[in-house]
Amino acid sequence: MSSLLAGKIAVVTGASSGIGRAIAIGFAGEGASVVIADITEQPVEGGDSTLDLITRAGGAAFFRKTDVGRWDEVDALIGATVERHGRLDVMVNNAATYSGTALLQTEPAQWEQVMRVNLTGIFNGCKRAVQQMITQEPRQEVRGRLINLGSQQGIVTSPGDLPYGVSKAGAIYITRQIAVDYAKHLIVCNCISPGKIVTGAGGLAKDPARLEYQRQRTPWPRFGRPQDVANAAVFLASDRASFITGSNLVIDGGWLAG
Repeated sequence: MSSLLAGKIAVVTGASSGIGRAIAIGFAGEGASVVIADITEQPVEGGDSTLDLITRAGGAAFFRKTDVGRWDEVDALIGATVERHGRLDVMVNNAATYSGTALLQTEPAQWEQVMRVNLTGIFNGCKRAVQQMITQEPRQEVRGRLINLGSQQGIVTSPGDLPYGVSKAGAIYITRQIAVDYAKHLIVCNCISPGKIVTGAGGLAKDPARLEYQRQRTPWPRFGRPQDVANAAVFLASDRASFITGSNLVIDGGWLAG
């Protein structure tokens, strides 16, 4: 077990599965105490929970059931974290959902659900984390770090997924605004925008036509893995990421360079 994040207290939303799961495990492996926040503890991929994997490897973690679209639940999440650990060093707003529909196929309820989780969830997580962080003493010139999960779909268009793309464009924007507004409070805020990452998600994520489009758009000879994103998150959560705020780090195998 390494120690790049030794002594840091981190909350990761959507951490039971996929990218969030990899980030939580990566943080714990670097010495952070991790709060796993999700609507369910059971991973989409199946098998052991994120909590079990971390604790079995000797890491420190606990699970808190949280619907990020509800302010009261995010408020309770951060409150429980601070009650247990005394502070919050890193907030990762990763929880997300999608509809996989174009404008005319998107029902109002689908739009509202994607925005509630993907955008309101980031707003709730950022606001409650910053409320806590500005009360803390700085460590290595920083009171706290926020990492939001965007997407290359928040930068360029992708066929047939309007609500998701709009929500991820919002994630990139809110990152920049918070970074500028709260720099004087020593709050760091960055975004990670993945390209095609292979997770345990089914349905649209495994649609053959969509996969072929993604292969054509990705110059690197493989799709991304959750660990690729987790590696970037570990860096941004660490003290090595000094003088970096308001940035959007793209992890896409060259998608946007093509």
